[in-house]
Amino acid sequence: MTVTKLDEKVISLIEDKIQMIQTDDKVIYLVGPIKLPVNLYGKTVTFKWYCWLKCTEVDGTEKIIEKLSSINLAELQQSSVLVYGDFEYSDDALIRLHSICHTGDIFGSKRCDCGFQLKQSMKMVVEHGSGAIFYLANHEGRGIGLFSKAMAYILQENGYDTVEANLQLGFEDDARNYDDAIRVLKALRTNPVTLITNNPRKLEALRKAGMPLKGRVPLWGDISEYNEKYLETKVARAGHLRDHEGKCNND
Repeated sequence: MTVTKLDEKVISLIEDKIQMIQTDDKVIYLVGPIKLPVNLYGKTVTFKWYCWLKCTEVDGTEKIIEKLSSINLAELQQSSVLVYGDFEYSDDALIRLHSICHTGDIFGSKRCDCGFQLKQSMKMVVEHGSGAIFYLANHEGRGIGLFSKAMAYILQENGYDTVEANLQLGFEDDARNYDDAIRVLKALRTNPVTLITNNPRKLEALRKAGMPLKGRVPLWGDISEYNEKYLETKVARAGHLRDHEGKCNND
């Protein structure tokens, strides 16, 4: 691996923005905050943006910075988080654990509700005054990846629902893992959070990790002829909660 020797000033500028989060056998490097002005429904809103990288290198941030140009990170996926308001210290903050959806988030596909959920949760966080959107890059297709998701779409076009399609391809119905996102969340905030979700698995992941959970806010919308079956499958097959079940039991 080629190591590029960087200027000391460059090292110091970046090092101040990196923190290390130790896991059992690896380390998460979290870089930020970085000001990110975002066009949100016609208004410019400034978020604080973080990005993280999980790797086996535990020998310090300077060496990681020097190795970046030879690792070719563009071929890998890195997750990130948009933070708004006084996220670290506010009494209550909304968070969204949002799985990447190439087709919905980027192209605006109507086959799902992901693009709507992303923008709507950002709007909810801003209106609430404090919160964060975790954008999880290894969650495409509920954890099966973009190429496999394309094949799952072919099955869905031939009568399979989203759960059946994943199972028929040899995957779990939902292979997503939230451990790293929750580690980053704990590094940014220790006060309780309110989760924007319809998915009880996300609530359970937070509980198991010991993250104080204040409650849940449902997120439904953008229902059309193109995604009606997809949304019904979420409830009937994946156990997603409907609007009237929005209160979270903290027992």
